[in-house]
Amino acid sequence: MKKIVVLILLVLSFKGNSQFKNSMFAKDPIINLENFQKDRIYYGYYLGFNSFDFKIDYRTVSPDIQVKKTTGFNVGIVADLKLQEYINLRFEPGLYYTKRDLNYPDSYFETTATPSDKLREVNSTYIHFPLLLKFSSMRTGNIRPYLLGGVSATLNLSSNSKSKDDNAEQRFRVKSWTTNYELGFGIDLFSEYFIFSPSIRGVFGISDELIRDKDINSPWTGNIESLKSRAILINFTFH
Repeated sequence: MKKIVVLILLVLSFKGNSQFKNSMFAKDPIINLENFQKDRIYYGYYLGFNSFDFKIDYRTVSPDIQVKKTTGFNVGIVADLKLQEYINLRFEPGLYYTKRDLNYPDSYFETTATPSDKLREVNSTYIHFPLLLKFSSMRTGNIRPYLLGGVSATLNLSSNSKSKDDNAEQRFRVKSWTTNYELGFGIDLFSEYFIFSPSIRGVFGISDELIRDKDINSPWTGNIESLKSRAILINFTFH
């Protein structure tokens, strides 16, 4: 029975893959969802991955604070408003989770620092609110590339901004709200029943998000002029 089930799945997979190739990349493909883009408003959702970093500017020349990045995940919804045949306004609110480690050099400390003193783990849970313009090219068969650009606001649910403790008590703090600009590109792939849109986008923080420690000479915040988030997002959108 298991062999029969595996055989059936392989046949269906091969058939589905052949149909996908024929519909997307054939010389004269069948045009899928031909009237879909005539709708004024349509909706979708996305899943994806992220890699967040910090851009750090310093007050004096000193060794860099090393930022260790990890891969996080994204999930959200899409509301798309057609402004013109090739221009759409998109609102893509989503939940993003990520983690960064800040490793401080020994020279930042007047005395010998412990490993826990030199390490700050920054776990972030973001509610992200991007407002973007989508500039699409002409559709070729069932494929249509596009560019994205716009601004966004981000609410950090793990900011510790209301905490009275600071790094002296092992508490790294950033502001709850930050603003960003975003640039990216992607491609719409029209299947028989839905549109699949993989995209890649850069997010660049505009405002300084660091909350300084009470001690102006703090080894963790004293030499930082500004700290801004930046990220690479890879999203898989379904309409």
